[in-house]
Amino acid sequence: MDEESQVIRAAEARAAALADGHADRLLALLHEDFRWTSHVGETYDRTEYVRRNTQGDTVWRSQGLTSPEVVVVGETAVLVAEVTDVVVSRTGEPETFRMPMTQVWVRAGDEWTCLAGHAGPRLR
Repeated sequence: MDEESQVIRAAEARAAALADGHADRLLALLHEDFRWTSHVGETYDRTEYVRRNTQGDTVWRSQGLTSPEVVVVGETAVLVAEVTDVVVSRTGEPETFRMPMTQVWVRAGDEWTCLAGHAGPRLR
């Protein structure tokens, strides 16, 4: 499997861990120095990101990546895609968000971990 496909597979595994609310799987895919910027401009470190996304602040149903593109330079990869997120809102109803997303992945041996990411702004 080529490097670009490996990164896409890792990004899809991260999306599945979000949808499943599986903290351990999500942690394993995030670099220890991970940072995320949300579509509303909030920033999180690895611990807070996992807590917010697996302990009820956001209840995920799915995340789909559309037309992911990956550029690999050495041990670093940048993935850009449009994502479609389905989350349960405060009213208990599913809500769908579409937005651009960028992720930075780093390789250690045969494993890719997400170092940083940003989603947004929300598309109409």
